[in-house]
Amino acid sequence: MRTKGFYGWWITAATFVTFGISVGIPYYNLPFFYDYYQKTFDWSRSEITLGFPVAAILTLWVGPLLIPRLDARKSIVIGTGLTLLALTGFSHMGGNLVFYYALWILYTMGYILSGPIPHQVIVSQWFRRNRGKAMGLVYVGVGVIASLGSILVKELTEAFNFRIALQIIAAIMLIAWPIAFFVIKLKPSDKGQFPDGDEKPPEVAPVKPCTYRYLLGKYQFWLLLVGSFCSIGAIGSINIHMKFVFFDQGFKDQGLLDATWRTANVAILWSSIIGRVVVGSLADRFPMKYVMFSTYFVTAATIPLLLTVRPPGAPWAFAVLFGLAMGADYMLIPLMAARQFGVNNLAKAMAIILPSDTIGQTWLPYLVAQLRERSVDYTWPLYSIFFIALIGATSIALLPKRGAESEEIHLSSPGRATT
Repeated sequence: MRTKGFYGWWITAATFVTFGISVGIPYYNLPFFYDYYQKTFDWSRSEITLGFPVAAILTLWVGPLLIPRLDARKSIVIGTGLTLLALTGFSHMGGNLVFYYALWILYTMGYILSGPIPHQVIVSQWFRRNRGKAMGLVYVGVGVIASLGSILVKELTEAFNFRIALQIIAAIMLIAWPIAFFVIKLKPSDKGQFPDGDEKPPEVAPVKPCTYRYLLGKYQFWLLLVGSFCSIGAIGSINIHMKFVFFDQGFKDQGLLDATWRTANVAILWSSIIGRVVVGSLADRFPMKYVMFSTYFVTAATIPLLLTVRPPGAPWAFAVLFGLAMGADYMLIPLMAARQFGVNNLAKAMAIILPSDTIGQTWLPYLVAQLRERSVDYTWPLYSIFFIALIGATSIALLPKRGAESEEIHLSSPGRATT
């Protein structure tokens, strides 16, 4: 193998940054501003949090219609540009909820265009055998840069105000543009190289591009769609309701409640980084189906574990296990899609899967809120999500062990286990 001078690791570093900027900073830090909206505009929590779910529904068409028509670099540039406009709009808006929801639609379009899909496509083109490792490193960028963004938004808001903070965060999106234009290359042939730095191309021709009709006619596509929808929806439900669960279970003192949530959130964030790296490497060495099923099962198992966290105990066991599974779940979806349908079909597959996952991620937490209003505590609402998460794990268990790329990877990597 010729790895010296292989440009793929520069691609990994570049997408580490652009993915962290386009997804990590806005997605994980916009909720920081919710209480400022509440105080400034006298909006209710339901009015504030409804923006993302509504936008997710109204932008379902963006992935299937636009993603396959744009190369990944242009998609990153256009998407971060839309995110910049949305964040700038949040910084200047008044109390008009219709305008606020319109900005969420703009943000969600930017998230779809510059978020997971283009980065997954780029990395998948540059790597075959080491795809899991490379994808894991790229997803680490989300956690690292998101955590830096969390520090930044707090400091900027304290030093100036929330509007200035949003404007500066919006301007950071521009950093992705020169990296996309001048550093990122779409595929190894653009640099006269082959995937993984090999001296010759794979011995089997790459999987031919297919149509949406073909994908929708494959049972394994529906298994992956249902599995990821359920697991990502469960993760979103825990992230949104975790602090409310702690309150219901006895953390009544505001200081203790805040400290417990902070401990859990930090543990989740950093253990998710470890999960991405470790599971990404495991996905290169073992059958991906079993690796993915294991992480989805752990996601489900942590939900009852959350219900055991009571004062004066600390949420370490729940938070670490949940973070490990959360980091792996997001990353394994594109890896499995590429394995099942071929890298040439990854954009089409993810153009359907990502919007579906976004629906689960935004609307299943709303289901939990509705169930909690009709229950005495979070037991039945969370067990409902637990069963949904088990459905997701079962769907992954039913996937075929080999996919469209299995023989290609086997032939181009003698002695390795097929996945």
